[in-house]
Amino acid sequence: MTILHVSQPVDGGVARVVVDLVRGQREAGCRVLVACPQGGRLAEEAATAGALVLDWPATRSPGGGTVAEAYRLRRIVRAAKPDVLHLHSAKAGLAGRLAVRGKLPTVFQPHAWSFAAVEGPVAAATLRWERYATRWAKAVLCVSEQERRDGEELGLRAAWHVVPNGVDVRHHAPADSAARRAARMSLGLELDAPLAVCVGRLCRQKGQDVLLDAWAEVLAELPQARLALVGDGPDAHAVADRVRELPEPARVRLAGDVADPRPWLAAADLVVLPSRWEGMALAPLEAMATARPVLLSDVPGARECLPPGQAAHSLVEPENPARLARALIAALSDPIECERRGAAAREHLIGRHDVRNTVAQVDAVYRNLLRTEGSARPPRQRGVHRRSRVPGRL
Repeated sequence: MTILHVSQPVDGGVARVVVDLVRGQREAGCRVLVACPQGGRLAEEAATAGALVLDWPATRSPGGGTVAEAYRLRRIVRAAKPDVLHLHSAKAGLAGRLAVRGKLPTVFQPHAWSFAAVEGPVAAATLRWERYATRWAKAVLCVSEQERRDGEELGLRAAWHVVPNGVDVRHHAPADSAARRAARMSLGLELDAPLAVCVGRLCRQKGQDVLLDAWAEVLAELPQARLALVGDGPDAHAVADRVRELPEPARVRLAGDVADPRPWLAAADLVVLPSRWEGMALAPLEAMATARPVLLSDVPGARECLPPGQAAHSLVEPENPARLARALIAALSDPIECERRGAAAREHLIGRHDVRNTVAQVDAVYRNLLRTEGSARPPRQRGVHRRSRVPGRL
């Protein structure tokens, strides 16, 4: 099987999902190609995982260049001749569906709906596009049941499949107290201070501004507490400005972009991600694989990724700094309970979110799609060669 993944963005959770799929699909003997822009980590890491990487210049957001991006992608698809085209996130989904228009088996994976990221007329226009464009995807692959329900309730009609995100449990080993101490020493962190870590792109979606609004209240109750923000992004300067406005800015560490977040996860007592929207975020899964408890805003994918019985202590209402602060204070004040929840999280993750299961379920989606396409295709008459007259044919 030849699989062509198309992705924009090239960093963050979406890129890591693509690389994990590439690795698993190459291990299964598939020919895998990845079309993406240069820059970021995706191109290099996908090549290391065994994919043939094809340069597809594309900006992250739609704009005047989208038609040209779709045309370039159409040429890539024609040259690659994939059995399956897998489009990741909104921009690749836009350009890819315009380029191919359902003329080969296409899987669209939104990784959080684009209309959740905007408001007003833009949101309405984005929703209209998604309602129309689902006809050009033979399968729409969601990472949580809530993501699927949100699409369905807003009028999207699609061949739905739900495959939860997974992480490589071999790569993310559980970190005990000795590993925590070693990680803190290597990172120059205080050894005994309660530490919350947020791993994510610095942008409106991930809600670091909400976390910093809550952190002032945390420090009033727990002055010894520390916070680390791990990541980079378009809001980096705004986040840095907010940190400087805190009563004790030195108690927040801006770690920037890191090649490997595992030391930061190992160092944490608690991993927090106050997102405004998600499909199913990858950072909390990586935290749980490291045996760390998580505190998440109650957005799509969050409730579904948690171990049974942890929702009451691990979820807060989105964009509510006061409730987030109270939950942070409660967790960071009880390190023994954090240890217990972290161990339960690791056990749950191994059973439900091992990336090998994710790869197998995605493969089943592909094979079902190809069987359906094969049975629906009329047999070719011997000796008859007909040229398609459909404009823009592949």
